[in-house]
Amino acid sequence: MLSADRLQDFVVIVDLGSISAAARALALPRATLSRRLSGLEEALGVRLVHRSTRRLVLTPAGEELYRRARRVVADTDAAWAAVRQRDDTPRGPVRVSVPGDTPALRELFVSFAADYPEVRLEVSVSSRHVDLIAEGIDVALRMGPVADPSLLARRLWITHTYAVASPAYLEAHGEPLHVDELAAHACIVGFAGESMPARSWPGRDGAQVPVRARLAASDLPLRVEAARRGLGVALLPELAITDDLAAGRLRVVLRDAIGAASPASLVFVDREFMPPQVRLFIDRAIAFFGARAGSHVVPE
Repeated sequence: MLSADRLQDFVVIVDLGSISAAARALALPRATLSRRLSGLEEALGVRLVHRSTRRLVLTPAGEELYRRARRVVADTDAAWAAVRQRDDTPRGPVRVSVPGDTPALRELFVSFAADYPEVRLEVSVSSRHVDLIAEGIDVALRMGPVADPSLLARRLWITHTYAVASPAYLEAHGEPLHVDELAAHACIVGFAGESMPARSWPGRDGAQVPVRARLAASDLPLRVEAARRGLGVALLPELAITDDLAAGRLRVVLRDAIGAASPASLVFVDREFMPPQVRLFIDRAIAFFGARAGSHVVPE
C-alpha cells in the first residue's frame, strides 16, 4: 500500500515543477526524492511524469494521480490539524472561488478575516465552474442548479437578475417600456458558456428576449461599472447593484418583463476530515446569507 508520505512527495514535485525545487522544500537530497518518484512509478506500474532538463510534464496517469493525491494530502493535513488544534483557535487556509464580486460577498470575506486572524483566506474570482478537487478549492459559490453528484451543496438564497440602466442613459435614449424595444438599445451582456457573448436575456415569462450587445464581459464589476457610466442597459444580479439602486446611480427597467430567479449555493467536496477552518467558513456563510433571506434589496 502506498503511504501518504509518498503521495505528498509527488504532490510537492508537481506543485513546484521540478524535483530539485521539491527536494529543497522537503529538505531532502535530490537523489533521494528522485528515487522515491521512480519507486512510486514502479509500484504503480505506470509512468507518471516525462522528465526533461527543464521541466516535468505529467502523463495522463500522472494527472489522474495528482488530482486525487492532492485531496488525500489535504485530508491528511486536516486530520493532523484537527488533533493539534487543542486551543480551538481556527487557523490555516480557506480557499474560496466565487463567480463575481459583490458588496455582500466583500462584507462576508472581510468580516470573516477580521474575526479569525489566524485563518488565511484565499478568494479567487472566476466566471467558470472550477474543479474543486483538481484546483484545491475548499468552497465555491455556484449560481443555478448544482448537478455534480460529487459535491455537497447548501442553498444560500434565491438570486434575482434585473435589467438596469443609468439615469443619464435613460434620459439620452429613452426608457424601454416593452421587451421589443430592447432591440433598439445598446446592451451590456455577459457570456453564455465559456466564450460566446449572450445574445438574449431571460424574460419573466420564460421566453428568451433578443438583445444587441454593445459590450460583452465575463467580469461582473466591469458590467456594473459600464452600466453606471451610461454605456447601455445591463442585466445584473441584485446583490451587485443594491448600493447603486439605493443611491440612484442605476434604475430598474422592464421589472416585470426581464430577469430570472435562480438558486445561489455554496458547494464543497464531501470529505471525512474537513479542516475546522473550512467548516467554520461554511457555517459563517450560511448564517450570513440566512440573515438576509427574504430581504428586498431591489426597491419597488
